Amino acid sequence: MRYRPAVLFAALSSCFACTAADAATDSATDAELQTIVGKRLHGDRSGACFAVAVIDKTVSRAYVCADGKDAADRIDAKTAFEIGSVSKPMMAALLAGLIRDGKASLDDPLSAYLPKGSSVPTFEGKPILLRHIVTHTSGLPALPAGVGYDPLNPYAQVDAATLLKALSTTALAQAPGAKFEYSNFAAMLLSYAVAQRAGSDVETLLDARVFAPLGMDSSYINRKPDGVKVAVGHTPDAKATPAWTFPGDFAGVGGVRSTLDDMVRYVQGQFGGAPPPLDTDFRMTHAPVANDAKAPIAMHWMLAQLNGRTFLAHEGGTGGFSSFVAFDPEKKFGVVILSDTALHARGGLGSLGLHLLDPNVPLGKPDTGESAAPVLALSADELKAYAGEYPLMPDFVLTVRVEGSTLTAQASGQGAFPLAATAKDVFEAPDFGIIIRFQRDAAGKVIALKLDQGGHTLDGKRQ
Repeated sequence: MRYRPAVLFAALSSCFACTAADAATDSATDAELQTIVGKRLHGDRSGACFAVAVIDKTVSRAYVCADGKDAADRIDAKTAFEIGSVSKPMMAALLAGLIRDGKASLDDPLSAYLPKGSSVPTFEGKPILLRHIVTHTSGLPALPAGVGYDPLNPYAQVDAATLLKALSTTALAQAPGAKFEYSNFAAMLLSYAVAQRAGSDVETLLDARVFAPLGMDSSYINRKPDGVKVAVGHTPDAKATPAWTFPGDFAGVGGVRSTLDDMVRYVQGQFGGAPPPLDTDFRMTHAPVANDAKAPIAMHWMLAQLNGRTFLAHEGGTGGFSSFVAFDPEKKFGVVILSDTALHARGGLGSLGLHLLDPNVPLGKPDTGESAAPVLALSADELKAYAGEYPLMPDFVLTVRVEGSTLTAQASGQGAFPLAATAKDVFEAPDFGIIIRFQRDAAGKVIALKLDQGGHTLDGKRQ
């Protein structure tokens, strides 16, 4: 299954560590933005094309392809991309509308939204609440077990009976709310629950409550508007791959397709100018949602602090696409990146997106296939020496794990990302400019680490 949560740790690590200049001072021109995106993308072996917008006092746009040729041969203003998990905050806005209408509450149990007789797991009597789903603390796994997936179109055959059966056989490992674990399974259930409570499929709800009010006339799930071009998705090795399809009741997990201009309208709508009552619903989705795991998250928006400002952010990815959206509603500043290539397994769009939010964050370089540093092969036993939890800031912990033959790192409230060994006790995540240096005591035991990014260092002692 290639549908994974995007890595937003880089956002938080750089945001907590940097004392960056205000990113919203001078608006880049289209030409300047084109140059910046080209530095990140030209020569990239993925062959990807990006549609990028910086939303400030004015809007700058750039359409750039890795081969340096005219992007119009593949993408333009009329091209719709799969935005993947960036659909989730849109679904959250639908839930916020139900809450505003008195038809829902974040403290409602999930079971109240499912058909009578549905079996929903609990942990020591504690039920899964809607607040647990929108904060990814439900305790449900990333994907439902026992479901047959077509890897080229994994959601096409999902239906209520299949999903509810999988739910009935799922056991929770900890109490809901206790731990952040990104779950598309939970998001599918929420999408279904919202549709059931609202009495309509998700696409119809989004059309009426989000797309139409904002003038997003080129956004859709399965009902493509006239005049919209469909982008062809690509795998990271530059091969075309089929589009993903989503049944209407489950599309909130990641089924929206949209153009760059429509996503600009979506971000601008978050700045306080959306027609009522949508503005109220958006504001509700921006508010931090309390959770026992202390994950920095609102209603399906990740929260990151940067130079005294709060950015709401989400990345997305499907089999052939990647997306990145982040914005500061107070400064009315934001960034949108849409790619016709699935790059989430290679670090995603974070380095470019974060650089556009804050020029002090490293831009990142094109992946030419030439490693900047040699990668050492370590055994699983050697990797286990580094596993553990390393608090970097209050309520901000870096968890290092061994997954198969790979060492991964995961920050509080974020997705895991791989680390490559480049020297003794040194690991890198080059797409984000991250270097981690582990420290040992006199007996040779790993006791701490230093995380370097963008010229800043965070220290963490192993718990």
